[in-house]
Amino acid sequence: MRLGIFGGTFDPPHLAHLILAAEAHCQLALDRVLWVLTPDPPHKQGRAISGLEDRLELLQAALEGDPAFALSRVDIDRSPPHYSLDTVLALRDQHPQAVLVFLMGGDSLHDLPAWHRPHDLIAACDEIGVMRRPGDGVDMSRVKEQFPEILPKLRFVDAPLLEISASEIRRRAAAGLPYRYFLPPAVYELVRAKGLYRGTRRDAEGA
Repeated sequence: MRLGIFGGTFDPPHLAHLILAAEAHCQLALDRVLWVLTPDPPHKQGRAISGLEDRLELLQAALEGDPAFALSRVDIDRSPPHYSLDTVLALRDQHPQAVLVFLMGGDSLHDLPAWHRPHDLIAACDEIGVMRRPGDGVDMSRVKEQFPEILPKLRFVDAPLLEISASEIRRRAAAGLPYRYFLPPAVYELVRAKGLYRGTRRDAEGA
């Protein structure tokens, strides 16, 4: 079985997340994409993040009904820090016979030198799927120089240019601007019902 590993805070999970995961599922011939919800990501220390239970409920709503996607609790059920290396090793224990394909964006590939034990992370993965967007600016010569062992494992996903981000959705919700169609309908309804991102008082007109 080929399993994709798609991690993030998903605050909130939006349509671009789903589109990118679907493209990876198709182009990399994955049997399933495991969505790994990170409770407290080390690289976002000091930033305000919605509560884990709220994000978990939003992600469950986003994934419902698609057999290609599954929620993984691998980070939820273990103590921090939640480094990607430890996530992959834990999933290896859970799925010892699977081909594990770690999914990242082109920006993450660019920033790989700053990751926790990047050489060990590369070694732990069977393949690394990079979802490249037009103009992501990845310098492959630099990647080859710093991480030559990554080359046989790299698999590229042609991803559409999607100008949707969780931070922009939160900003729009807080400012009373439209954000409804950036989200799956079930996620949008939960955001409104829970009063997340301070958007519920000003989005009554269908924002």
